[in-house]
Amino acid sequence: MRRLEKLHLPSGKNSLNYWWRARNPLKLVFNFLIVQICRYLPSVSLKNFLYRTLGMKIGKNAAFAFGATCDFFFPELIEIGENCIIGFNATILTHEFLMDGCKIGKVQLGKNVLIGANSTVLAGISIGSNSQISSMSLVNSDIPSNCLAGGIPCKVLKKL
Repeated sequence: MRRLEKLHLPSGKNSLNYWWRARNPLKLVFNFLIVQICRYLPSVSLKNFLYRTLGMKIGKNAAFAFGATCDFFFPELIEIGENCIIGFNATILTHEFLMDGCKIGKVQLGKNVLIGANSTVLAGISIGSNSQISSMSLVNSDIPSNCLAGGIPCKVLKKL
């Protein structure tokens, strides 16, 4: 079950037109620049340092692969446990603009989680410790600990 909180934006119109009400534009520019730098930065420790300046909680020995992207609207809602690997071109989102509003939600990854290449983790998701998400997956619901999960939408494939 996704845990999402609705932001109050003007109703009756496309909520993306009011992105500037969801977050301060100057803060967004700063966050965007840091996230874009981190996507191409080869140093894992420098990436983690920069992400922590945005308010992300990142455990020891966590690593973001080349091209991995974190949400720049609400990066402080991302918690990544120790020894996690975020694969090539994977995306972690903490917000979603919808026709009738904007929703945000915390993303929590336990210890020793692997997010495969080109996967997307949606807002409000929790992935338990020692779980693995296969490449090209859309994680739109919680994944328990010690599981291999994959697909679109992501489903538990087997217990590890």
